[in-house]
Amino acid sequence: MKKLFLFAAVLMVSLFSINNAKAQVSLNINIGSQPVWGPAGYNHVEYYYFPDIDAYYNVPSAQYIYSNGGRWVWVSSLPAQYRNFDLYRAYKVVINEPKPYLRNKIYVTRYSKYKNYGGRQSIIRDSRDTKYYVVKGHPNYNGNKTVVINNNRPVRREKTVVKVNQNSRYARNNEHKTNSKGGNDRPERNNGQGRGNERH
Repeated sequence: MKKLFLFAAVLMVSLFSINNAKAQVSLNINIGSQPVWGPAGYNHVEYYYFPDIDAYYNVPSAQYIYSNGGRWVWVSSLPAQYRNFDLYRAYKVVINEPKPYLRNKIYVTRYSKYKNYGGRQSIIRDSRDTKYYVVKGHPNYNGNKTVVINNNRPVRREKTVVKVNQNSRYARNNEHKTNSKGGNDRPERNNGQGRGNERH
């Protein structure tokens, strides 16, 4: 009976550990939920902060958050007042804290230097990293067969091999010395010492 109880306890602990590990993975990676205009390099993002317009984007809900009359409004697309705002060129700050808009003054102060930073941040749409192929809107989304070179790999230098035209080599050898075998176009080896000992 003790063995059965011990086995059941070990089994329950194992199942709990497996479920907990799965939950951790799903919480820590949400690349497929990130928008194509999001900055590359992040496996998990909760919010983006836009210093240019002092607004936020919540990745899990795919909603924008902006201040309207002193209260924070959640919408699925930016209102008309932001129609000239370019999500692809604007600087985005990744924030993985709950409800950052409630501490907005901190983020305004900390990231105001990134206003009008325009286009100097690599975005998911332009990334060649294969992990971003799961993001809807990426050029290689959904099995597009484009061949992409992984820029994270070190560059491998290849040796250049130059083939020498054998006929011209033999002709050059015949110009400089007389062949003792009469009529044979092959160059003589230097007393059986191998190739590469004669240079002209």
